[in-house]
Amino acid sequence: MAHKTLAMILAGGEGKRLAPLTHERAKPAVPFGGRYRIIDFVLSNFANSDLPRMKVLTQYKSDSLNTHISRGWRLSSMLGQFVEPVPAQMRTGPEWYKGSADAIYQNLNLVTDEDPEYVFVFGADHVYRMDVRQMLDFHVEQGADCTVAAIPMPIELASSFGVITADETGRMIDFQEKPKHPKPMIGDSSKILASMGNYLFSTDALVREIVSDAGKDTAHDFGKSIISEMFQKTKVSVYDFAKNDVPGQSQREAGYWRDVGDLDTYFDSNMELVDVDPKFSLYNDLWPIHTAPNHSVAAAKFVFANIEEKRIGTATDSLVSEGCIISGGRVNKSILSPRVRINSFSDVDESILFENVNVGRHARIRRAIIDKNVDIPPGVRIGYDTEEDKKRFFVSPNGIVVVPKGMRLSD
Repeated sequence: MAHKTLAMILAGGEGKRLAPLTHERAKPAVPFGGRYRIIDFVLSNFANSDLPRMKVLTQYKSDSLNTHISRGWRLSSMLGQFVEPVPAQMRTGPEWYKGSADAIYQNLNLVTDEDPEYVFVFGADHVYRMDVRQMLDFHVEQGADCTVAAIPMPIELASSFGVITADETGRMIDFQEKPKHPKPMIGDSSKILASMGNYLFSTDALVREIVSDAGKDTAHDFGKSIISEMFQKTKVSVYDFAKNDVPGQSQREAGYWRDVGDLDTYFDSNMELVDVDPKFSLYNDLWPIHTAPNHSVAAAKFVFANIEEKRIGTATDSLVSEGCIISGGRVNKSILSPRVRINSFSDVDESILFENVNVGRHARIRRAIIDKNVDIPPGVRIGYDTEEDKKRFFVSPNGIVVVPKGMRLSD
């Protein structure tokens, strides 16, 4: 089926709720889990599903994202495989994308050029594993014009999602976009059936709906504008993501999906990775998360075992990427991207350090995100005094301190 499909990956959002991590990069390009980017998860799902025909629609601050894709995601063009970034081209006039549906409308030439039978429209900013072929099989069996992937969520989160009601056959019979008073799941009043923002269309239906929407005064968004009307006039099916069976995945991980759209959720999702038995494992060799390789970086190194001076290089319950040097410092419940250096007598706890961060001697960092290329001077304390932190850094609602990329700190 691979030659009959095309994936349109929406990677053009500004990611304002992830600021300051998105001040200089697109949201899908934000690092995750040490050595990955957020976009790697959706791309890996399609690659592992043997559906390797992907167009990535980019827009805001996309340079690092485009570089990551072009250098790290080189598939075999000889076999008709590709992951191709497509910058906003303003094909319909001097305007950026007005919404997710408009992004597809402005790039309909990509669909007609590839001539697929089925078009996936997936977001680029979620963390999950999914065998996308199973959704395709369900779509074909249903004979639907559109299939929406959905997952049960607590009802108190309804205002953040499109809320779906489906009948016993899997057909959508109602859709509410971010409702204040949601309709609960049939059979469970404590939950809603939430749209994951991942859609599969039969090509003719997609073109018909997108072109029709373009001529209307709407939000030009898939949830608000397309799906909310489409289910009333044609068959829209609902795919239960919780039933998706991924090779090598534990029962504990089944149905795992995180929208890492704000800083606190992003932080918590990263911290889940360092659990002894994580809900989402990065170590599934049967369904790996692919990313750009870094062949020029040496292995991680831990040095000094001077017990008398308490100068011991250690990392516990942590992810330590290649090129890191733990030089007599302590790391606990943290994630270190490549080329991080932790110097003697320093302490890093429950934190995320991006690439090329240097932590000076006797510095202490707790519950913080340190963006790349930051040099933490000796003795500096971050995450121990909220009021002092707010004077220099961004502090999230849950108290996570964020030090922006390349920020120059004083002692």
